[in-house]
Amino acid sequence: MIQLYQTRNQKLQTIAEVEMGCWVNIIDPTLEERRWIHQHTPIVEDEYLVEALDADEQSRVEREDDYLLIVLRIPHFRGLEEDMPFTTLPLMVIVSEHNIYTICKEENAIIQEFVKQRIRGFNTTKKNKFLLQLMFKTASKYLLHLRNINKMVEKLEDELENSLRNKELMELLKYEKALIYYTASLKANEAMMQRLNRLRIFKAYEEDEELLEDVLIENSQAIEMTNITQNILTHMTEAYSSIINNNVNYVIKFLTLMTICLSIPTLITSFYGMNIPLPYQDSPNAIWVVLGISLVSIAATIYFFRRKQWF
Repeated sequence: MIQLYQTRNQKLQTIAEVEMGCWVNIIDPTLEERRWIHQHTPIVEDEYLVEALDADEQSRVEREDDYLLIVLRIPHFRGLEEDMPFTTLPLMVIVSEHNIYTICKEENAIIQEFVKQRIRGFNTTKKNKFLLQLMFKTASKYLLHLRNINKMVEKLEDELENSLRNKELMELLKYEKALIYYTASLKANEAMMQRLNRLRIFKAYEEDEELLEDVLIENSQAIEMTNITQNILTHMTEAYSSIINNNVNYVIKFLTLMTICLSIPTLITSFYGMNIPLPYQDSPNAIWVVLGISLVSIAATIYFFRRKQWF
C-alpha cells in the first residue's frame, strides 16, 4: 500500500502524485507497487525496502549528502488472542531535501495517529519536526502499552491465587517475553537518538532542539518503566509458580486424607464381614456399632492430621 499526503491549509490531504513537501507512506508494498516506487521515488532503493520489511532490522541512523535515513523500532499491538500480543516493528524514515518517506511491514497505530491528524502541529513540509514527532509518539506509545500490560497482569493476579493450571502462568510469560523485546528496542532507539543528537541536525530551530530533549526524556522513562515492569513480572511469575505448586500439593494432601478416611470403614466392615462368630453378630444394633466405630475412627484420623498441620 502506498499513500501520498500533503499538508494544505493546515489540513492533511491525500494527493495523487509525488510533490514537493509531501509525505509518502509505504506499507508492505506489492511487486507492482515496488515498480511504482522505483519510478517515482528513486531515493527509496530496493535495498531500503528489504531492510524496512525485515522484522529483525535494528534501529540505526545513516546520513548521506542528499538524505537522512533512520530506522526506528516501534511498539505494535497484534491482539490479545495472539501468542505475542505486544511486539515491535521496524519503521524506516527517509528524510530527503524535499519529501519524507515512511516504510513499514504492517499498518500500525503510530502512523495512523498522523494520518488521522491527531498530532498537534503536524505538517508534512516540516520534515525534521515530523521526524521528532514520530519518535516522541513512539516513546509515548511504549508507555501506553506498558500501562495496558500492567492492567492485564493485575487481572491475572486474582485468577492465579486459586489456580491449579498453567494457563494463567503462560499468559504472564507472554507479557514477560514482550517486555524483553520492548527493552531491547527502547535501548536501540535511545542509542539511535543519541547519535542523532550528536549529528546536530536539529540545531537550526530551538523548538526542534527542545522537542528532541523531550523525546530523549520520554524514551528514558519508557526504558525505566519497562525494566521495573519486567522485574516485577519476573518475580511474580516465580511466586505464582510456587503458589500453583502449593495449591496442587494441598489438593493431593486432601485426596490422600480422603482415601485414608474411606479406607478405615472399609477395613472395619471387612473384619466384621468374615464368616466366623463375631460379637453382637445377632444383635439388631450391630450395624450402628460398626458405623459408630467407623465415624469415631475417621474423626480421630482427621484430628490427628489437623494436629500435625498436614493439611
